[in-house]
Order: sequence, then structure tokens, then C-alpha cells
Amino acid sequence: MKRTICLIIYYGLARFLPKSNYPYLGKYAKYFRYILCKNIFEYCGENVNIQRMAFFGSGKKIRIGDFSGLGINCRIHDNTIIGENVLMGPNCYMMANTHLFDSINIPMRNQGRKKLQDQVIFEDDIWIGRDVMIIGSKKIKTGSILGARCVLTKNFPEYSIIGGNPGKLIRNRK
Repeated sequence: MKRTICLIIYYGLARFLPKSNYPYLGKYAKYFRYILCKNIFEYCGENVNIQRMAFFGSGKKIRIGDFSGLGINCRIHDNTIIGENVLMGPNCYMMANTHLFDSINIPMRNQGRKKLQDQVIFEDDIWIGRDVMIIGSKKIKTGSILGARCVLTKNFPEYSIIGGNPGKLIRNRK
């Protein structure tokens, strides 16, 4: 019941409050969203920053570690694990479904959908740039950087710098 009330307050009010670094009111908005999400998520660590307009469905099975955050206007799904010290830029999106298109005799909009996502895992110390799209189940490894507007379609090793559409290894940080 407490979780449901927190969800209603989050989606009805808190997500519309100013961004966290907004003068004067920002720190209060950040704290208010944090308290709500501690009661919504399966686990919510210390000093977590849930930015304005973040969408996370029902919040079930979401785990977010210390000093991590959800960027402005991001969209994540249930069953997402975010480690510690994860930076997320604005407008990041996890795509969980796609349209079917196998038959050329039926319009694509009438062919239904296919579920892509089982789980997305962000390990520790990751920087996710602005407008990144993650397609399906992925494990983003420790120390990786996903460049702005990257479309992540596969997994990469630790300490990777990934960019482009589709995402390609630019270099390793080690």
C-alpha cells in the first residue's frame, strides 16, 4: 500500500518538480523524489539522484546503487539493475519491445509486438551520455562510457568507450 501511494505521488507530482540543480528548489525536489523512490524500488542506495520526468514503470525489481542516478526524461523498465557511481544523461531510453514485420501481406501495425528485454544491468562507474538508446537485454560493464546518441545493440567488455549507431567500440580505457 505504501509503495502504491508513493508511485501515485511520484507520477502525479514529484516527477514534474524542478531538476536537481535548479537554484533553491532543486535540492528539495531531488530529496523528495529520492524518498519516494526508496519506497518504490526494490533497492535504492545512498545519495541517488532521480531527475525530473524520469519514468520507471511500476519500479518493480529496480535496484539502484549509491551515488547513481536516472537522467532527466529517461525511461527505464522493471528488472533493471544500476550499480554504484553511474551517471546517466538526459533522454536515455531502454527499448523493451519491437514490432513484428515478418509478413508482407499484413500491415506492420497489425502484426503485433515482440518482447526484447529480460534485464538490463549497469555495473559500477559507468557514464551514459545524452540520448542513449539501449535495445533489449544488455549488461553494461564496469568503467564503460556510452557516448551521446549511441544505440547499444550488443554487449562490450569492461572499460569500453562505445559510440555510434549501432554502437561500436571506439577504444578501451585501459
